[in-house]
Amino acid sequence: MVKPDVSVVEQAEKIHLPRTSESETLKKIRHTTSHVMAMAVQKLFPKAQVTIGPWIENGFYYDFDSPDPFTEKDLKAIKKEMVKIIKRKLPVIREEVSREEAERRIQAIKEPYKLEILADLKEPITIYHLGEEWWDLCAGPHVETTAELNPEAIDLESVAGAYWRGDETKAQLQRIYGTAWETPEQLNEYKRRKEEAIKRDHRRLGKELGLFVFSDQVGPGLPLWTPKGTVLRSTLQDFLQKEQLKRGYLPVVTPHISRVDLFKTSGHWQKYKEDMFPLMAEDEQAAAQEQGFVMKPMNCPFHIQIYKSELRSYRDLPMRLAEFGTVYRYEQSGELGGLTRVRGFTVDDAHLFVTPEQLDAEFLNVVDLILSVFKSLQLKNFKARLSFRDPSSDKYIGSDEAWNKAENAIQRAVETLGMDHFLGIGEAAFYGPKLDFIFQDALDREWQLGTVQVDYILPERFELEYVAEDGMRKRPVMLHRAPFGSLERLIGILIEEYAGDFPLWLAPIQIRLLPVTEEVLTFCDQVADQMRPLGIRIEVDKSGERLGKLIRNAEKEKIPVMAVVGAKEAESASLSIRTRVCGELGNLPVSEVIDRLKTAIAEYSHF
Repeated sequence: MVKPDVSVVEQAEKIHLPRTSESETLKKIRHTTSHVMAMAVQKLFPKAQVTIGPWIENGFYYDFDSPDPFTEKDLKAIKKEMVKIIKRKLPVIREEVSREEAERRIQAIKEPYKLEILADLKEPITIYHLGEEWWDLCAGPHVETTAELNPEAIDLESVAGAYWRGDETKAQLQRIYGTAWETPEQLNEYKRRKEEAIKRDHRRLGKELGLFVFSDQVGPGLPLWTPKGTVLRSTLQDFLQKEQLKRGYLPVVTPHISRVDLFKTSGHWQKYKEDMFPLMAEDEQAAAQEQGFVMKPMNCPFHIQIYKSELRSYRDLPMRLAEFGTVYRYEQSGELGGLTRVRGFTVDDAHLFVTPEQLDAEFLNVVDLILSVFKSLQLKNFKARLSFRDPSSDKYIGSDEAWNKAENAIQRAVETLGMDHFLGIGEAAFYGPKLDFIFQDALDREWQLGTVQVDYILPERFELEYVAEDGMRKRPVMLHRAPFGSLERLIGILIEEYAGDFPLWLAPIQIRLLPVTEEVLTFCDQVADQMRPLGIRIEVDKSGERLGKLIRNAEKEKIPVMAVVGAKEAESASLSIRTRVCGELGNLPVSEVIDRLKTAIAEYSHF
């Protein structure tokens, strides 16, 4: 049996393939192809039981309970059988039956998984048939006949492990992933992008560039940052902290654990208890009463306590509290994936406490900060999503009046800025709506980066106040914002966006000196001693390799600026410069190299 260590989410995000604008036609093709695959499997492996098999982004999958593990050879045989089924031009027939009739048919074919699925379905029960030979419980959509499927636009990709319904305590299944398109050309383009995504995979590049590691002895989802990776993190953090200080943010630091009561007041405990790390209690009685401690899953209740520690005046507002706060979420092991899905991560959190009159201006200032961050990171292709609540859902807290005021504030902001945006109903946090920035990377993949939330609810739950100009006690409004989101996730995205080729200002090593002989090492050290105090990250390669190997190593490690140093350069106090962006630049005086490096780093440009 294939080890069942992945879930639907992990497998979908493992390589994070390009998103496509899924047409209804593609959905029908993929859903029908999944059934064709299941039919082919059961023809070849009669003991295999089918469970769930939906279409997903870029393809489809089906989970099977089979006594024998599927192999790569089996995938080829299954694909061959699928082609036979498709060429038979079987009609895809929809049928509505009663629950009793569906149960009778399931018992007749002895597939108990279908009974569990049936228990969750509402009548009428829909069944789809491939001809008269095979059927499954399904809501569709489907094509009308298998003749509409192009065998040359279909591929079976991999076998993975899965648990029945994602529950680690339930049966271990085998999941076959496939992809289906309208034309062979689309399939070829998908494969090309998949290969490019693998090349850019931040887990592979992170290891090659020596940025972070994971250790089984530490635990899954808990990255360990190497010196180079720590420099990268620190550079991003320093960059944002400088921007925040210029904009009146106040730095704070809060603990990693808290009493459960704090999150009960905020509502996080009631909504996300299962996602928090297990309760730590001072004694058994405290544990029984849920009065113990948990690792903090978010920072906002802590910043609220700092605000609430003394009575504030309207003159103190807006108050902008900022922290690079590490939080912990109990993600399932199968959902973890490199840096983009971890259990411990650092959020560039800030919470702004403002008067209602200040709300619009502060919201616009936050958006301006986020856009400034994107510009410096060279992230240009993004759109704004108005993440509002779904009125039909009961997952939200607070009054309709508070929600309407918050949503209206976000709507005013995007209209004032003339910003392209779209509506995301149901994407709001449980305590307030958000403006989320959806970034599209070099492979047309979409990531959420940067968010700002308007919150009338938590100030109410924590009874926050300020003394207004008329002497009355009033309630502030909160803004939650994070231009980066998770620092770990951002770095994973940047590694893939840049393909590991970081811009000069962000590169862990900005310039490497390549000494041709040992005789010039003293000169190289002197140059390094000049640059380091100026904040230039320089390294001298003292491996003793030949020049060709020194250059190849620097290229492989994607060092932005390389300087060849021989006797001539040492005598003339110059460096023979080679950059990844502009190529060979020839001999330049050390003083000029330093000036150009300082300017390029300060301006977030290349050498």
